Amino acid sequence: MSKSNWIAIVNMAAGGGKTKKDWPLIAQILQREGIRYELYFTDRRLHASVIARNKIKEGYSKIIVVGGDGTMNEVINGVFAQKRILTTEVMLGMISVGTGNDWAKTFNIPSDYESAVRTIKEQKTFIQDAGLVNYRQNGKEWKRYFINIAGMGFGAKVVERTNRMKEKGKSGPMLYFYNIFYSLIRYRSKKAVIEIDGTSYDRKIFSLNVGIGKYNGGGMIQVPHAIADDGLYSITLIKKIGKLNVIANMKKLYNGNIVNHSKVETNMAKSVQIDGSSLLKLETDGESLGHGPVRFEIIPRSVRVVSGEMSA
Repeated sequence: MSKSNWIAIVNMAAGGGKTKKDWPLIAQILQREGIRYELYFTDRRLHASVIARNKIKEGYSKIIVVGGDGTMNEVINGVFAQKRILTTEVMLGMISVGTGNDWAKTFNIPSDYESAVRTIKEQKTFIQDAGLVNYRQNGKEWKRYFINIAGMGFGAKVVERTNRMKEKGKSGPMLYFYNIFYSLIRYRSKKAVIEIDGTSYDRKIFSLNVGIGKYNGGGMIQVPHAIADDGLYSITLIKKIGKLNVIANMKKLYNGNIVNHSKVETNMAKSVQIDGSSLLKLETDGESLGHGPVRFEIIPRSVRVVSGEMSA
């Protein structure tokens, strides 16, 4: 097959098995719209990274991701792992079949399959920033690229529990919401030193979000000031807060007004470092990773994505 065609990386486990059920329909729409592609199914964690890296090395540069935010995150890491071409020479399209699909919301990528395929066919692209985080896990330092939001503290704890339930076959739009309340009962804020572009702060952290995109957690807007191509992270820090206060302000997590709360601090930065607490868990783009200490660096305008109609 010509290397000018697309490759499709399909995660059958995404969306609690929804991809497996819907893939025949998606394939039919791709064929009807005349999109030629070479097909690859993932069969293990991080497999999408390996496929993306290897196929780019072979000469391909257009990738359709069929799955959720986590699948796209794996593909992004494959894009950065190869050195044959610049990362911006790779074009990434998305057909969302995951649970949250938060990254796609920022770029107005349609949730219905027919419109998503037509969006890919039109190939209108946007070059966005990417993030790089160094973290600790099992006594070693690791790194991970991401293109939406990294969360630490309470949010990462919720993601970890949600992902464990997904692995057991549970799914649905209320899964994340349920785990917010379940995790809140046991969670305690953690002390840490946060360094933002060289300035240090001592804080007791309930949660910290470092964002490129606006949405996470199935539609939450915790970094409403995020701009995907400004070369800066948008940061929202929720300091130690009472459990009843969290519940009372749940609506503000979904409409963006949480940034006006007295327990919340916001900032913009190119680099962020969190020291002093290995108890602070980390997630990026909905994927559970390790823990602190962590270091974030921004990689400006480094990922080319196919987007829907963007507002001016």
